[in-house]
Amino acid sequence: MTKAIFEGLVFDEQNHPAAVAYVGADPTYVIIEDGFRFHVDARSIDDRILEIFRAQINGNRDEIGAGVMRMMGKDDLFSKAAIMSTLQNLEKEMAHLREVGLPLQAREYLGMMGLRFVINRHGDVLDIGLPAAPEDDEP
Repeated sequence: MTKAIFEGLVFDEQNHPAAVAYVGADPTYVIIEDGFRFHVDARSIDDRILEIFRAQINGNRDEIGAGVMRMMGKDDLFSKAAIMSTLQNLEKEMAHLREVGLPLQAREYLGMMGLRFVINRHGDVLDIGLPAAPEDDEP
């Protein structure tokens, strides 16, 4: 069974969180509009969001790798190789995400950082609220 990757991070146009429900074995995001419950295929929404992330990652691999290493407090060859390998094998990583979803703690953290996706009942991704980068205090 696949999971809704961004459960808890998807909202409707009125800023209400979209619940996740299963139609058979398929996850859906539930949008309530005028009292009707619309089940939007979670995989299509998740794939659109992942494609946006994939494009951003592919264009900035070196910067992302360096940022991850700084966040981890690592600066060794083995850590860099592991991070770059993960970035180069995005398809495999994303396929794994579809099966297991993002862990609850990761979704909660991303939500607190400001990551959110606004969709409509037709399955269109209307807005992506990305976490803001911390401002640099140095002159």
